[in-house]
Amino acid sequence: MFDHHYELETTWTGAREVGTTDYKAYGRDHTLRVAGKPEIAGSADKPFRGDTDRWNPEEMLLGALSQCHLLSYLWLCSVNGVVVTAYVDHAEGTMVQTDDGGGHFAEVMLHPEVTVSDPAMIDRALELHHEAHAKCFIASSMNFPVLNTPIVRADTQQPA
Repeated sequence: MFDHHYELETTWTGAREVGTTDYKAYGRDHTLRVAGKPEIAGSADKPFRGDTDRWNPEEMLLGALSQCHLLSYLWLCSVNGVVVTAYVDHAEGTMVQTDDGGGHFAEVMLHPEVTVSDPAMIDRALELHHEAHAKCFIASSMNFPVLNTPIVRADTQQPA
């Protein structure tokens, strides 16, 4: 077993000279930093008085799940002889807000659309989505269902 350690700095930039004197007084803007990488401008989602031009935590969680599935899937395809030539995912998630002001994600659904180089690879390419889900570090860490409805097609643009 191997342990992997990650570090990230989150800096709140929305104090607006009055800080948290009132719920409506402060900004939700913040910046995420990892050494050697571009900064990510973050905020809250719009219903929570956030800036819609910035990434919110809910979008970032959805993105992490989508990215993790993609990367696990591509690795499995590469070691199983399935040649992927295109991949796009239209991920969506549902968060439930509770009466006490908290909340939680109820479900995330990934909708990967995959193109493979040969029609003979389609069945195996579909099967590998189940294994990719099981191997995804992020999905394995969630306490809610992370589902996927993959579509796999063959690349009809490949020369015969």
